[in-house]
Amino acid sequence: MSAHPATPGSTRTPARSAPAAGAALLDGVDGSLPDYVQELERAASYLDDSQRQQLRRAWTVGASAHAGQTRKSGEPYITHPVAVARVLAEQGLDVETLIAAILHDTIEDTPVTRECLAEEFGETVAELVDGVTKLDKLQFRDRAEATAESFRKMLLAMSRDLRVILIKLADRLHNMRTLGAQSAEARQRIARETLEIYAPIAQRLGMNLIKAELQDLGFRALHPWRHAVIEKRIRTQPVVRREALVQIEANLAQRLAKEKLQHRLISRVKSPWSIYTKMRAEHKSFTQVMDVFGFRIVVRSVPDCYHALGVVHATYKPLDARFRDFIAIPKANGYQSLHTVLFGPYGSPVEVQIRTEEMDLIAEKGIAAHWSYKDGAEGPNSAQSRAHSWITGLVESQHATGSSLEFLENVKVDLFPDEVYLFTPKGDIMSLPRNSTALDFAYAVHTDVGNQAVAARVDGKLSPLRTRLGSGQRVEIITARSSTPKPQWLEFVVSGKARTAIRQQLKQIGHEDAVQLGHRMLDRALEGLDTSLDRVPQVRIDTYLAEHRFPRLEALLAEIALGNRMPSQVAQALARETPGGPERRKAVRTPRPDDRILITGAERGVISFAHCCLPIPGDEIMGYHTAGKGVVVHRMDCPNVAEYRKSPDRWVPIGWDREVSGDFAAALKIEVDNRPGALAQVAAAVADAESNIDRVEYLERDTNVAVMKFSIEVADRRHLADVIRRVRRLQVVLGVQRI
Repeated sequence: MSAHPATPGSTRTPARSAPAAGAALLDGVDGSLPDYVQELERAASYLDDSQRQQLRRAWTVGASAHAGQTRKSGEPYITHPVAVARVLAEQGLDVETLIAAILHDTIEDTPVTRECLAEEFGETVAELVDGVTKLDKLQFRDRAEATAESFRKMLLAMSRDLRVILIKLADRLHNMRTLGAQSAEARQRIARETLEIYAPIAQRLGMNLIKAELQDLGFRALHPWRHAVIEKRIRTQPVVRREALVQIEANLAQRLAKEKLQHRLISRVKSPWSIYTKMRAEHKSFTQVMDVFGFRIVVRSVPDCYHALGVVHATYKPLDARFRDFIAIPKANGYQSLHTVLFGPYGSPVEVQIRTEEMDLIAEKGIAAHWSYKDGAEGPNSAQSRAHSWITGLVESQHATGSSLEFLENVKVDLFPDEVYLFTPKGDIMSLPRNSTALDFAYAVHTDVGNQAVAARVDGKLSPLRTRLGSGQRVEIITARSSTPKPQWLEFVVSGKARTAIRQQLKQIGHEDAVQLGHRMLDRALEGLDTSLDRVPQVRIDTYLAEHRFPRLEALLAEIALGNRMPSQVAQALARETPGGPERRKAVRTPRPDDRILITGAERGVISFAHCCLPIPGDEIMGYHTAGKGVVVHRMDCPNVAEYRKSPDRWVPIGWDREVSGDFAAALKIEVDNRPGALAQVAAAVADAESNIDRVEYLERDTNVAVMKFSIEVADRRHLADVIRRVRRLQVVLGVQRI
C-alpha cells in the first residue's frame, strides 16, 4: 500500500542489479545534500546532532537502494520517501519514525532486507518498515482483495506500533499531492480509496490537519470541476461578508480582553470538501452553507474554557440545543472542545469552538501530538490511548471475519464521522457510530452480552434491541443464557464489531445444527440397515473419513445435512462391514412413523422452507434432500411432491416437534371491494392478529374488485386461521384463500 504502480504518483524503472546480500547498498553517496534533503532537515530541526546524522545515514541507504528508480513524474524515486519523512517531521515525530519513512519502500522494492535494516538502524525501524510494506508477493483474485489484505496486515502492525499508520498516512498524503502523473482511471480509484478509508482513519485518530488535506485533494481528484467552482466561490466572497466577519471577531476579542482572558482568536474558513458534503447531506445551497461564521478561541486552561463560553454567550445569544461539551465527554478520537452556535448580528449563525492549547494541538495532530507534546497526553482520554483501544477492538474483530474484504467493509462502517455518546448503568461513557441500536451497544459492552441479549432498558424504559439510540441516553442490556443471535439482527446493527460477532456466531450455530441434523439423518439411514452409528466400528468410520478427506466425523455429518452427501449412500458404505449389515440381510426395514426427523424451527441454517408451498407448523410435511441447500421442507399437498416421489433416496421423513419457535412465511389471496381504504382495513386486521406483513401486491384489479396477495409471517396453522378469520369479518372482503 505504499507508492508503486498500484498507488499514486510512482512508477519505477527496474532497479539496477544489486549485490546478493544487499549489504553493499549501505555504502554512502558522495556530494552535497540535495534541496529535498535540506528541506527535511529544516523541518526536523528539533532533533539533536546525532539524530540528524542518523537521518542522513538513512537517506544515504535509501538513495543507494532506490538508485535507478524514478517516479512517473520523472523525479528520482528517493524524493518520495524523503518527502514522506518531511510530512512527519512537520508533525514533530521522533527520529525512528522519520528513518522508517525514508526507508519505507526498501524491503518491498529493493534488495535491502529486513535483517539488513535491523542491523543498521535497530529492530524498531525494521518493524515499522515491515508494517508499512505491502503483500505484493502473494497472489490475490483481484485488486480489491489485495487492498483489503494489505489493510489487514497494516492494522496488525498498527496494533504493535501506532507509528505505522502515521507513516502510511504521510505516504498517502504525498502521493495525493503528486497525483497528477497518474492516469485518469488511477486518479479516480486512488481518490475514492483516500476519501473512503485514509481520510476517515486520520479523523478517527484525531489528525485533523492531515484529514482535511486528504479530503481536499481527494475531492479535487474525484470531482475536479465541482472543486474548482466551490473554491472560486470561497475566494470571491462578497465584501459585506468579509466586513461582517471582522466586526464579529472584533466584538468577541474586545469582550474576552475585558474579562482578562489570555486567548487566541482565529476565524475558521470552511474547506471545499466540507461545504460540498454539507450541501449534499443537508440539501442546502452554497449560500446557505457559507452563511455561517466560524471562530475558534484557544485559552490557557479548562476553567478558562467555561469562562470564555460565558463571555461569548453574553456577547451574542446562543441557539437553543446547539451547545456540545466535548471536554466533559470527549469524542472517540480524543477530541476535546466546547461547541456553541450564536445568533449573529447579521442574521447568520456564528459557530464558536473553545479549547485549551493542548486540546488544540491534539485536535490538529491527534495521535501525532503524543510525540511532540508530552505533558498530560497519557490520560485515559488522550488521543493515544483512545486510538490504541479502537485498534485493539478492530484486531479482535478481524480474527472472526471470514475474509479481508468483509473486514475492510466492517472497518469502513466504524469510520463514521458522526457518533452517539451513551451511558452505561454505572455511568461510564461509550461512543458508537451514528444510528447505532441497543444491540450495537450490547456488543460494544462485550461480545457475550450481545450474543445473549434479549431486550434493553433505554432511560429506564423497556425497549426492543432494534431501538435506535441518541446521545446522552442511559442504556442497560437484558440478557438470557438461552438467547442466541438471529439472522434478522444483521438487518439493523450498524457497528462493525456487532456485525462480525453475529456472523461468527451464526456460522457456529449453523455448523452445530448441521452436525446434529446430519447425525439424525445418518442414524435413520443406518437404522434402515438394522444398525446404528454407535455400532459401526471406529476403524471403519476412520477409513471412510480418510478415503473422502474429511478431517473429522462432524465435517461428514455437516455435509450430509447440507445435501452434499446422501445419507443412504454413506450408510451403505459404513454398514458394509458391520455385523448384521446388508451382506447378511438384503431387505431394508420399512421406516416407522416415529422415525421422522422432528424440527423445532431453530434449524434455519440447514433446513429451508419451500417457496412453492410455504409450509408452516401444523401442516403435513415432507423433506427433500437438495445438494447445497440441505433439507427443503414441502407441504404434502404441494404440486411438486409428485415429482420428488420419483427420487425416494432423497426423500426425508420429517415432522414438527411439539415445541416449534419462530415465524414462518405464509401467503393469502384476498379479494376485496375496490374502494379507498380497503387495503388499509385488511392491513390493520392482519396487524391486529399479531402477524407481520412482509409484502403486498395486486394480482388483479378493475373498477369493482381488487385481488391482492399478502405475504405474512405466522407462528403456526392456528395463528394463520386467526388471521384469516379476522380478515373475513371485514365488510370490504369478498374472499380469503391461502396460497
